[in-house]
Amino acid sequence: MDIIHRLETLLAWGGTRRDIAFLGISGVFLAVSFFGLHPFPFDAAWIAIALCGLPIILEAIIGLVTDFDIKADVLVSLALVASVIIGEDFAAGEVAFIMQIGALLEDLTVAKARAGIEKLVRLTPQTARVVRGQAESIIPAEQVAVGDTLRVLPGETVPVDGIIRTGQTSINQAVMTGESLPVDKTVGDEVASGTVNQFGAFDMEATRVGEDSSIQRMVRLVRSADAGKAKIVRMADRWATWIVVIALTSAALTWFVTGEAIRAVTILVVFCPCALVLATPTAIMAAIGNATRHGFLVREGDALERLAQVDRCAFDKTGTLTLGTPRVVAVKSIMDGLADDELYRLAAGAEQLSEHPLGKAVVMSLRESGKAAPKDIEDFRMLPGRGVTARVEGHTVMAGNLELLREQGIPDTGGLADAAASYLEGGRTVICCAVDGKPAGCIALADTLREDAPCMVGRLRQLAVTPVLLTGDHETAASQIAGQAGIGLVRADCLPEDKLDYIDASQKDGAKVCMIGDGINDAPALKKAHVGIAMGGVGSDIAVDAADIALVHDEIREIPHLVALARRTMLTIKCNLAFSMGLNFIAIILAMTGVLNPVVGALVHNAGSVFVIINSALLLHWHKQGITVRTPAAK
Repeated sequence: MDIIHRLETLLAWGGTRRDIAFLGISGVFLAVSFFGLHPFPFDAAWIAIALCGLPIILEAIIGLVTDFDIKADVLVSLALVASVIIGEDFAAGEVAFIMQIGALLEDLTVAKARAGIEKLVRLTPQTARVVRGQAESIIPAEQVAVGDTLRVLPGETVPVDGIIRTGQTSINQAVMTGESLPVDKTVGDEVASGTVNQFGAFDMEATRVGEDSSIQRMVRLVRSADAGKAKIVRMADRWATWIVVIALTSAALTWFVTGEAIRAVTILVVFCPCALVLATPTAIMAAIGNATRHGFLVREGDALERLAQVDRCAFDKTGTLTLGTPRVVAVKSIMDGLADDELYRLAAGAEQLSEHPLGKAVVMSLRESGKAAPKDIEDFRMLPGRGVTARVEGHTVMAGNLELLREQGIPDTGGLADAAASYLEGGRTVICCAVDGKPAGCIALADTLREDAPCMVGRLRQLAVTPVLLTGDHETAASQIAGQAGIGLVRADCLPEDKLDYIDASQKDGAKVCMIGDGINDAPALKKAHVGIAMGGVGSDIAVDAADIALVHDEIREIPHLVALARRTMLTIKCNLAFSMGLNFIAIILAMTGVLNPVVGALVHNAGSVFVIINSALLLHWHKQGITVRTPAAK
């Protein structure tokens, strides 16, 4: 077995550059042989046989000895040996030469398909600048621990996930989000590993390190992408084994009936199942490359095969169809002389020092609207479970729930409770406000629908895929989001087991369900579904691990493209299989009748192999007409 290991090492040496060099040399000597030149005491085709044929023969021997693996190499090797025995040296050299061209084309296609994915691996930071006391030192990134203080200078890559503690800067997040414009960051903002600090220096506290960091999570997904797991590839391999048996039987019978060894050799040459075996995994990998360019990491090769069969798409709501963070959607003042905008400013001023997510959402929404919160803040107090109080520009401001106002003796006048109730019925969260001891109004917040959700849902319908909303939110909020997105089927108040039961029942009825979610509660459904797609940017690690495909930058507008790509991939594979099988059977009939000789047979067969590989390679840049998607930079 040590000899076998050494042979495998020898075959792996040099890679693509070696293959190109060998092909170039072999082509020159084949041309010399074809034109009848004799500069050597032997046929120049023997150089091509040695450089291109010996690796094929060795691969066949290794497969037979180690696994008794009867694949295409076995049939090709027999064809080479038989051609040499009957004196068809040029045919043997040509078979080996064109076979290696087909293999090289496959390698180049797969390499190009993987190139977009493997960029993530190269983006993994190698070092980190750690600050301990007054000392600053550079250590390997894998040695950073949670809680360490790290300093990131302009132009450096963020080594781990963390939170900025001092400083402010702009971060290029293209690796994680696809956005080309930098994002401003300041104290309290999160930064992800693999993103690039463009301007100011900052200190950060490490929160997720090593294998838990964002970039490493993406790398793990990359390394698990394997086209070899696709069921249709295994089917092609099984067919290849049977074709080898059929070809050997046909060649033996033809030789027995006609007595012409050249016909038997031609059958072996034309019946090699190269196109059948090579073109199928190439199509899968080319499709994976296409999906990567659109922000998807395909963890399982057969996920595309399964996705092509999907006729129902179930969505989680929060973080999937919506942004997952509350935003102010309405402000209503009930106090005479106090405008809605002024109430908004005063409430945001009171919430500036709050740690509550709703308070932060009010402040953030005001900033996003282009307005600044008041600076003059005094006597801030946070009342757990109730809200906050503060002096804002000389006014006493309270912001919280109705219980806060009641406990502080604020009378329920002016219809504040009714206004709050109307917003609550619409599925929104309400902050009630009082100014100077009087009810002032309320602010309504809601999780906002992603901008591209309605268009995405419409494109899925064009593909005959029925959208469904599965959410743990109550019926009112679920119906509102479903209506905005254009989804007719809604299942609200779902626990994880409810989502699981819905998918199980649907699939028992014959539906093929794709589940798209982001949270831990979605993990069981992602695992149970025919195909699971996790929101890789905002999704939990558990959800990503349970899914077959991860959407890295959370751009859900790309989902219809992925469904259409999966269907196109399966159509391409079926066309490749039909073409290669049809060509083989036509060629074997011509070989039996003596129309084809080994040289012409090799050309016909291997030209077919090259054709189906090129056909698969077209998937790299394919997109369905009518399903147009904007690039992130176009936002």
